[in-house]
Amino acid sequence: METPTKKPLVTVILPAYNEAKVVGETVRRIKELHPDFEVLVVDDGSTDNTMEVAMAAGANVWPHPYNIGNGAAIKTGLRCAQGEWVVMMDADGQHQPEDIARLLEHKDRYDMVVGARTKQSKTKTHRDIANWIYKKFASYVTNFKIEDLTSGFRLVRLSTAKQFIYLLPNTFSYPSTLTMAYLRCGRSIKYVPIETNRRIGKSKIKLLSDGTRFFLIITKIATLFSPFRVFLPISIFCFVTGLGYYGFTYFTEGRFTNMAALLLNTSVIVFMIGLVAEQINQMRYDRVE
Repeated sequence: METPTKKPLVTVILPAYNEAKVVGETVRRIKELHPDFEVLVVDDGSTDNTMEVAMAAGANVWPHPYNIGNGAAIKTGLRCAQGEWVVMMDADGQHQPEDIARLLEHKDRYDMVVGARTKQSKTKTHRDIANWIYKKFASYVTNFKIEDLTSGFRLVRLSTAKQFIYLLPNTFSYPSTLTMAYLRCGRSIKYVPIETNRRIGKSKIKLLSDGTRFFLIITKIATLFSPFRVFLPISIFCFVTGLGYYGFTYFTEGRFTNMAALLLNTSVIVFMIGLVAEQINQMRYDRVE
């Protein structure tokens, strides 16, 4: 009679695409520090020997037949993970396995623990500026101070994270989606300051195309999770502009113009759309809970 295999407490998910140069060392360091953890590498259609290197280092590997996306690799990892808790981290050498223990210190008090990159982290300036803008926007939408919106280094309980798999995109913006989903559902988040290294190898993110796409995704996420906080300022802006334009034309020309009427009508329409979107959003979350 075979003895049933004991499930690990923690699964470390490493999405990887052409990371043969560093994934092996990352896996070995994790296994040395936490030999009882499951290390799951999701090979997202790599064209090099990432899968073989990861397996040789002692990781469980789930391959995609072709490149789907970083977020898709995380979703596959969540579906295949065996641990009660899941640590998500990059396989490119940016995140330090020694920081995993620092996240685990807070698992009994918080639903999600995120490694927030400090100013000492070795990151590029243009990405820091973009992340700062996204962070401020997301903090406004969620009414919560988000210290690092795009950090891919985080700890979650598997059973909770699985509830949000259907929301996660296949691209690089899964951390922001997961963060805002947790906050929208009243889940608690803890930020732990970490220092990251420069990635080994070439980045898969292109500033112009991926930056534009990421901004559109952030906007979509904002309207999905808290639509009224997006629609209301636009409505107020149109109303104030229309009212101001009406006052200007009344005193200068003595009439009410079509542009003033258009702006005032637009403000009412946007307000009502935001109100309906908020109600639909609330009903959807009531069904999830």
